[in-house]
Amino acid sequence: MADMTQQQGWSAPVPPPPQPKKRRKWPWVLLGVILLLTGGCVALVVGISEESGREITVRYEVTGNAKDVAITYATYSDGNMSLNQVTDIDPPWRKELKTKGFVKGGRLAVTTGAAGGTVHCRVTADGTTRTATASGVLATAVCDGF
Repeated sequence: MADMTQQQGWSAPVPPPPQPKKRRKWPWVLLGVILLLTGGCVALVVGISEESGREITVRYEVTGNAKDVAITYATYSDGNMSLNQVTDIDPPWRKELKTKGFVKGGRLAVTTGAAGGTVHCRVTADGTTRTATASGVLATAVCDGF
């Protein structure tokens, strides 16, 4: 039998092995969000800049059998609107303008005279065409939204 007076040696508990250090993910997520926002803003500014310098042609046309019509056309260019009117016109009538700037386009309104008749307006701008027709005394056809 072993000697009971002998004591077994006590040793300090062994600490668990060190855990690998966890990397924080939020700084990388934040960096990704900032880069996406910055890239989007740059793309927007470049797109606006390119669009504001692009020139388009606007073609106004009036046809019909009415006499003494009044034609009013508005054109947006370089941030300004110009409004023009011609009266006592017997169709056909055509006008072509160049516009540029972020806001482009305009409006064409054609009003028949006191003798009545029919008028057709047609506007073509940047691949978009708008048409309208009006018949009667002092009837108005309006082409806009281009």
